Amino acid sequence: MAMNLGHQIGTLSGKQIPTEFAAGEQPSSATASPSAAWKSPAGNLQSNSPQENASPPMLTPPLTPNSAGEWSYLINLPMLRPDLSVACQAFATSSPLEMTVEEVAGTAEWTDGGRKDEKKGVSVFVMMPLDSVTNGNTVNRKKAMNASLHALKSAGMEGIMIDVWWGLVEREAPGAYNWGGYTELLDMAKKHGLKVQAVMSFHQCGSNVGDSCTIPLPKWVREEMEKDSDLAYTDQWGRRNYEYVSLGCDSLLVLKGRSPVQCYADFMRAFKDNFKHLLGDTIVEIQVGMGPAGELRYPSYPEENGMWKFPGIGAFQCYDKYMLSSLKAAAEAAGKPEWGSTGPTDAGHYNSWPEDTPFFKKDGGGWNSQYGEFFLSWYSQTLIEHGERILSSASSVFEATGVKISVKVAGIHWHYGSRSHAAELTAGYYNTRFRDGYLPMAQMVARYGAVFNFTCIEMRDHEQPQDALCAPENLVRQVGLATKEAQVPLAGENALPRYDESAHEQILKASSLNIDGSSNDREMFAFTYLRMNPSLFLPDNWRRFVAFVKKMNEGKDSRRCWEQVEREAEHFVNVTEPFVQEAALALMP
Repeated sequence: MAMNLGHQIGTLSGKQIPTEFAAGEQPSSATASPSAAWKSPAGNLQSNSPQENASPPMLTPPLTPNSAGEWSYLINLPMLRPDLSVACQAFATSSPLEMTVEEVAGTAEWTDGGRKDEKKGVSVFVMMPLDSVTNGNTVNRKKAMNASLHALKSAGMEGIMIDVWWGLVEREAPGAYNWGGYTELLDMAKKHGLKVQAVMSFHQCGSNVGDSCTIPLPKWVREEMEKDSDLAYTDQWGRRNYEYVSLGCDSLLVLKGRSPVQCYADFMRAFKDNFKHLLGDTIVEIQVGMGPAGELRYPSYPEENGMWKFPGIGAFQCYDKYMLSSLKAAAEAAGKPEWGSTGPTDAGHYNSWPEDTPFFKKDGGGWNSQYGEFFLSWYSQTLIEHGERILSSASSVFEATGVKISVKVAGIHWHYGSRSHAAELTAGYYNTRFRDGYLPMAQMVARYGAVFNFTCIEMRDHEQPQDALCAPENLVRQVGLATKEAQVPLAGENALPRYDESAHEQILKASSLNIDGSSNDREMFAFTYLRMNPSLFLPDNWRRFVAFVKKMNEGKDSRRCWEQVEREAEHFVNVTEPFVQEAALALMP
């Protein structure tokens, strides 16, 4: 019996898929079975990325191929069978597929690995490209987006994460919001049956690891920062950082009659009003940006202009006049006015190591002195209060909408094995060998019923440079214990793109939250995979990814081995290969 693509996927999913043919088009007379579906030669489909075959030290992020030449082999793949080529032809234009997305994507999901009535396992979301919406407020690479969302849905993905850039939407003037590209993109996600985590991105894109494009803060905000450079974070040498408005002026009317926190609240309110028909159904989570890279931290390790390189300890960011004013008030309240004129001046430079500095050295370092305790307490508490102000606004705006609020915290794992944890301290996390810096943050997040989202979930200790005393696994464990004590849900992300089984296995292990032998039914709230790009859709990477998603959806109590899941994944990937091939082609630069 002839089997077109819909029949093949239906066979795997156990569902019947109705298929329509365009006028004058005849069904293929070729015979086929799911196992006979077209499969590309594995030998010709190897990635140049070093992360594909092994788990090397993650010193720098792998680069996304930026030339068509690196993907040219896709153009020369063997011709598809006639019944499979229909799907590719549909993707070659911007017109809808012959089959509705609900019919194909819904039935192509794993039989028992899709959305469940009763929560089990860990739902997987995928981060969209940072430039998914263009400067002209349209969807970037629309054909690629459609093909990619279709492929993601077919693999049993729960949904996608989208950065909603302040610098794009409210770019020209205060209160002038242009949601054009996001309206189209969110409607596209709904059409494909995908849930959405929407990130309120109040920071600049282009200054951090993995940033592939540049999206500055709104034009009118930059104008105010040019008039008053103290609106920018400042280090002890007077260098300004313009990727996020300094939290020192959170409540001051410094942005054309509004405070930064008021601007953030108004932006979220406008988002809610514009997309209220999608809230709680398609849009299920709002992640509120609170600093550089959207994370609740100070910009202590800026990559821009080569200022910082891994694994430098970074630098304190408290030298704008607004932060210094706050420090002065805190010192006077503590009865130590002499401590209020400046931050530590013996804490080294961005690329120093702890033992090279008087402040961070393990024996007799300033961090462990009375002054150090005062300063670090003020520095970290000021950051937590910043998060609380924005969380309070977000909770008020999205109350009764059915969406979950989340906060992202950075996984600063280098120098974690030192006594001072210098890199965490400069970022605002008062976490040392003698003090838990993540519990106060988790407790703040818990007060608002939000989700604590943490990065570096994919990393293993032995992959990192040992001389930098990196310990991502211990760090994730500590955060897991802190969120458990605070009774706040924990979600995760990978910090760098990884496509290998070692990273997948580590994510599975971390997401199970089997931390202290008494986690019971506790698992991660969700996991967001970084990021959708052509590398994800390479055949070997995609096969591993599909198996990973299946395993995450099944939950930690599943006793099925990797080999069994991968065999199912191989079968599934063979049938859906045309969708994935089209996604990879469409995403080519």
